[in-house]
Amino acid sequence: MMQLQTLQSAFQDALLQDRPLEPALLDARGVLQFGVYRNAYRARLRAALRDNFEVLPLVMGDEAFDALANAYIEAHPSAHYSLRWFGHQLCSFMRANEALVDHPALVDLARMEWALRQAFDAGTAATLTAAELAAVPAADWADLCFALHPSVQLLELQWAIGPIWHALKSGQTELDPPAALNHHLLVWRQGMNTQWKSLNTAEVVFVQGLLAGQHFGQVCGALAQCVGEEGAAAAAVALLSELLHAGALGALPSQPTEISKY
Repeated sequence: MMQLQTLQSAFQDALLQDRPLEPALLDARGVLQFGVYRNAYRARLRAALRDNFEVLPLVMGDEAFDALANAYIEAHPSAHYSLRWFGHQLCSFMRANEALVDHPALVDLARMEWALRQAFDAGTAATLTAAELAAVPAADWADLCFALHPSVQLLELQWAIGPIWHALKSGQTELDPPAALNHHLLVWRQGMNTQWKSLNTAEVVFVQGLLAGQHFGQVCGALAQCVGEEGAAAAAVALLSELLHAGALGALPSQPTEISKY
C-alpha cells in the first residue's frame, strides 16, 4: 500500500510541475502512458481558460493565447474541484506580465468576460416588481435602501472594449484598434442571460450609491451634484425604473430603514 501511495504522490507532483516521473517508478510503457496524461492535463486547463474567456482567445490568436495560458498554468496551478473557476487570477496575471499581452486593452476585455461569467453563476434572488414599487408610500421613499441583484457588478475600465466584444461575438474578424476610454461597465444577469451596459456619469453615481447601501434620499443628494437639485429626483426615479425593468434590483426589505440622526 505504501508503494502505491508513493507512486500516486509522485504522479501528482510530476503532473502539476510538468516534469517526467522518475524512471525507477515506471516501466517503459508506464512512462509513455504518463506522457499522455501530462500533455492532456495542460490541454484540458487551456481548454478551460478558452471556455471561461471566450472572446479573449479570438482577439489574441491561438499562439499568443496558448503562451499566456501555459504561463498562467505554471504560475497558478488549478486548485479548485471545478474548472469553471480556473482563471480567476488571469486578469491580475495579465496585468503583471505585460510581455505576454500585446495590448493593455486585453486586460479590460478579460475583466469584462470574467465578470460576465461571475454574473451567470451568481446566486438567485427575488427581483423587485413595478407593482411592489408602486405600493410604497411616497413618504417612505427617501428612507428606502434598494438592493441590487447578487449578479450586479460595476467595473471601472480604461479602454473601449465593448465594440470589440460585440464584433467578435457577431463573427466579425476585421477589428478597429481599441480607443482609450475611462468609463464604467455595469454587468448583471436577467433570467438566464448575462447583460452589460456602459454607464454615463449620473448612472455611475446612482449605482455606486446603491452598492454602498445608501438610502434613496442620499442617492438623490449625490445625484444632484451631477444633474442639479431640480432634476435629481426625476433622474433618480428614471434610473431606478431602468434598473427595475432590467431585472437588476432585488426585492425591498420588509421595513424601510430609518436614517440615523447621530
